[in-house]
Amino acid sequence: MEKKGNVLMQKYELGRLLGQGNFAKVYYGRNLKTGQGVAIKVIDKEKVLKAGLIEQTKREISIMALVKHPHVLQLYEVMATKSKIYFVIEHAKGGELFNKLAKGRLKEDVARKFFQQLIAAVEFCHSRDVYHRDLKPENLLLDENGNLKVSDFGLSALAESKRQDGLLHTTCGTPAYVAPEVIGRKGYDGAKADIWSSGVILFVLLAGYLPFHDSNLMNMYRKISRAEYKCPNWFPLEVRKLLSRILDPNPHTRISIAKIKEISWFKKGLESRHVRTKLVQNQNVNADAVSSSSLEKSICSCDAKLELAKPMNLNAFDIISLSSGFDLSGLFIRNDQKEELQFTSVKPAAVIIYKLEEVGRNLNLEIKKKEGGFLRLEGSKYGTLCIDVQIFEVTECYYLVELRRSCGDAIEYQNMLTQSIRPALEEIVCAWQGVQSHH
Repeated sequence: MEKKGNVLMQKYELGRLLGQGNFAKVYYGRNLKTGQGVAIKVIDKEKVLKAGLIEQTKREISIMALVKHPHVLQLYEVMATKSKIYFVIEHAKGGELFNKLAKGRLKEDVARKFFQQLIAAVEFCHSRDVYHRDLKPENLLLDENGNLKVSDFGLSALAESKRQDGLLHTTCGTPAYVAPEVIGRKGYDGAKADIWSSGVILFVLLAGYLPFHDSNLMNMYRKISRAEYKCPNWFPLEVRKLLSRILDPNPHTRISIAKIKEISWFKKGLESRHVRTKLVQNQNVNADAVSSSSLEKSICSCDAKLELAKPMNLNAFDIISLSSGFDLSGLFIRNDQKEELQFTSVKPAAVIIYKLEEVGRNLNLEIKKKEGGFLRLEGSKYGTLCIDVQIFEVTECYYLVELRRSCGDAIEYQNMLTQSIRPALEEIVCAWQGVQSHH
């Protein structure tokens, strides 16, 4: 049952409707355990399927999970039922920055603060190979303290979206904020396109209107492609120079974020206010799930010595799809999951390895340990069945474990997973993924 009264999944109290679109509604919610206010985006799974928006939904989840930054709206949790997908998101009490602009242009210091926070967020996204592609005031929210939060990653692109030429090729974004090379359909650098949009936003913050505007869309595109705009007379000279370098129609000579940060106008007030860029820890990890058993206490001390592989071969969706409470496997199952079983755990790596060794011994499998969180379980009883186990460190206290048959009978392997291995590992598992989770 999705809702009982106004309670969702026995975790969140649902409140007033904050907004809605074609495929989703956003409600105010409250975490019953902590009392924290959140926004809950409810997506109709059937509508998403019919509209062919599976990839966009996957991408939005992936990106919001990847980008944890003080000036990016945070995704706390993703849950799903047969008919709905629920995003539990940070609630920005201050509303849209766009609403502030509706009252007129902002003071220079206020506009600069928002621009600094925007650049900090965009720079962090780019460091994670994430390109927003739809930056505009409507997608910039404010928290209760008036700090900026970048939202709406539905049109964002990951680096893996690039073609062989290293460029993105999907034309998207809002016309007045889009970079000329995006309109040109010849491929573009997502980072350079985001910088252009940030420049348009800076202009709007200071002027109260758009630099490129025309009732005829083709005329507006022509102005954008030639960077035909005029600064109002109240713009400081430093701002005019900065905008001329950001709103450069040639992406190859357009200023970089690193250079923007060197501009004296941009740096004003940063020392005293200190725009934070520290990565916010993933709040999906449930600390309560880690028990304080004597087993864990006795072997946790050796945990720091374990050097686990980083999940370089996993894309962003692979990682977030394994998060606790997020099982969209029926909607987004991959074809390559037939031979592997994956799970996540918040137990220390040493506990995970100890448990895997214990399971292996109980099944009369020989344990062969290798470096980098890799184990091999072998047994002649099952016709030289070999199971490779790889442990990946996703975050400091969050692990992904993958079990895969490397040789031996497939039916015997599946029977062993179902009847013995999975039940024995249940106590250390946050969430399962793979063929066994669909039985």
